[in-house]
Amino acid sequence: MKNQEVEIKLENGLQARPIALLVQVASQYDSRIYIHSGEKKVNAKSIMGMMTLVLSEEDKVSVECDGEDEDDAMKAISEYLEGK
Repeated sequence: MKNQEVEIKLENGLQARPIALLVQVASQYDSRIYIHSGEKKVNAKSIMGMMTLVLSEEDKVSVECDGEDEDDAMKAISEYLEGK
């Protein structure tokens, strides 16, 4: 299992369209992927779950990936959230 803190650097934070794109990125991997923000832990493959986080630019989240492709998943999710 991998855990990494990531700062969101998307200009408008995570609104509907960026969340949909994040879910698409996460869904490419077999690993379980969760985003932790405060006391909430949400499946990154769930659009509705991700919408509940209400994340803005410069917010910090913890990304958790667990599975056979966790390294690749962590890299892709982190790069997306950091606007790379």
